[in-house]
Amino acid sequence: MSEMQNAAPKAGPHADIDPRLLEILVCPLSRGPLVYDRERQELVSASARLAYPIRDGIPILLADEARELAETEA
Repeated sequence: MSEMQNAAPKAGPHADIDPRLLEILVCPLSRGPLVYDRERQELVSASARLAYPIRDGIPILLADEARELAETEA
């Protein structure tokens, strides 16, 4: 089995995202870093105060699909 096949995200409600992908992804609005929230399956942009969903292992980096962060979230 190739290395890419071994690195593929697991299916399921708490599938991990490839760390190499996280290194290159940025928030499309702020161009700032994204932090992976495994529990909620989201990529969080603190600078834009948005959380982008991850569906079936695919980050959805569209502002219209993002959730605004509550005041208590960072």
